[in-house]
Amino acid sequence: MMHKKHQIEVYVRFSETDAVGHVNNTSYFLYFEEARTKLFYEILPNRNKQSSMILASIHCDYVAPAFAGEELVVTTEVSNIGRKSFELQHLLTKKMDGKLVAKASCVTVCYNFIDDHSILIPEHLRDNLKKYQPLALLSKTEEGVHDF
Repeated sequence: MMHKKHQIEVYVRFSETDAVGHVNNTSYFLYFEEARTKLFYEILPNRNKQSSMILASIHCDYVAPAFAGEELVVTTEVSNIGRKSFELQHLLTKKMDGKLVAKASCVTVCYNFIDDHSILIPEHLRDNLKKYQPLALLSKTEEGVHDF
């Protein structure tokens, strides 16, 4: 199985900065959300109310400032796959020099919105998640992240 890294590019708009010109801390979560959403369209294109996903948690470490007009890259990988949930790692870097700006981890739970409960990760989704998991982590896929 070939390991993939999901990447998107983000252009920092002036409206995403704070009073001193740095990207506002809340804007980073929008960049990570865009990356996740685009990844989810690839790994679960037929998402519906019976087989969908919800974000259970997200954590961000800010490493260096970014500014309006800069181009950034969000790289996303799957760091863990459990029974009902999986964890993603996001790295936000500057396109120009690859300098790390922020890193985030988030837990996503598979969810049935009709019956209002978590569900096991469907096999086709599990197979697609494994494509974005570094080879060294493939053996950890049954340990679980959270079982909501």
